[in-house]
Amino acid sequence: MGARADALAKRFEEATKAVTDILTRLSDADWKKLTGGEKWSVGVVAHHVAMGHAGISNLVKSVASGKSVPSMTRAQLDQMNAQHAKEHAQCTKAETLELHKKNAAAAATMVRGLSDAELDRTGGVLIGMPPMSTQQVVEQVLINHVNEHLGSIRAVVGAK
Repeated sequence: MGARADALAKRFEEATKAVTDILTRLSDADWKKLTGGEKWSVGVVAHHVAMGHAGISNLVKSVASGKSVPSMTRAQLDQMNAQHAKEHAQCTKAETLELHKKNAAAAATMVRGLSDAELDRTGGVLIGMPPMSTQQVVEQVLINHVNEHLGSIRAVVGAK
């Protein structure tokens, strides 16, 4: 909607393009390597990132709309992520890439549509954490989520 939202969307798109680029080059052996940070396979980390675009987008929309009420603790989030890792241990590269591209495009469109007033609105994210502005949620949660996990994938497969 505005220049700030467009700049944020572009930063997110750059991060997700980097994920797409590395995932398309991974061998089957790379897909199964365990990451140092998460202790999940590269495939599970990639699927987690792809699913995260949608979940975090809902959080961004919630804060932007002023309807955010933190209902989850860090421990609950960790448990949810561990369950996801178990359920998607056998995910394929093709299905993960498709999900990543679809959810990343939807998230970028959503971010691009935010007004400056929505970007400035604050709300809760997790129980026990201070409120964040929508812009902070986009930067520190949506974009950082991609970059942090991309770093884990790069480290284990030796890619730039």
